[in-house]
Amino acid sequence: MTTKARSAAKKQPIRLRTLAAGDFETVYELDQLCYSREVAYSRRELSWYMRLPGAEGVVAEVDDSVGGFILWARFDDSGHIITIDVLEEYRRLGVGTALLDEAERRIARRGASQIELETAVNNDAAIAFWKRHGYQTRGILKNYYPGGLNAYAMMKPLAGGRAKKPPK
Repeated sequence: MTTKARSAAKKQPIRLRTLAAGDFETVYELDQLCYSREVAYSRRELSWYMRLPGAEGVVAEVDDSVGGFILWARFDDSGHIITIDVLEEYRRLGVGTALLDEAERRIARRGASQIELETAVNNDAAIAFWKRHGYQTRGILKNYYPGGLNAYAMMKPLAGGRAKKPPK
């Protein structure tokens, strides 16, 4: 994206809406673009995650197209972010933050006291994003990703919640 196009995109409003079953092909294609082939979800995996009990998601539309989405599930008193995907041309424009803020609001409204997620230990941009939004590392998951790549298990207590504290 050129500097001029990026500047124009910054001025476009981000419209959030609930992820619907009819969005499957769009979000599947977006996931394939956002992650390496080894890490991106297969059609079967993404479909399974979208059908999990307690699964919800939000789509971000910018310039009349889908610029990103977030998918999560709620289990007991905790939410779990399955994936957040933002197309490269919409990164650092507030799309990821808008998606995450909306997910956190919805998860808290449903009674969760904390949110958990995993991110690759070598994904510096993602780690910085999560930490900037208050997530803390609570451990390392060995061989979590293909090729033996480890992941950080991260969590964030939600306002007013009784989340378990991460180990020091």
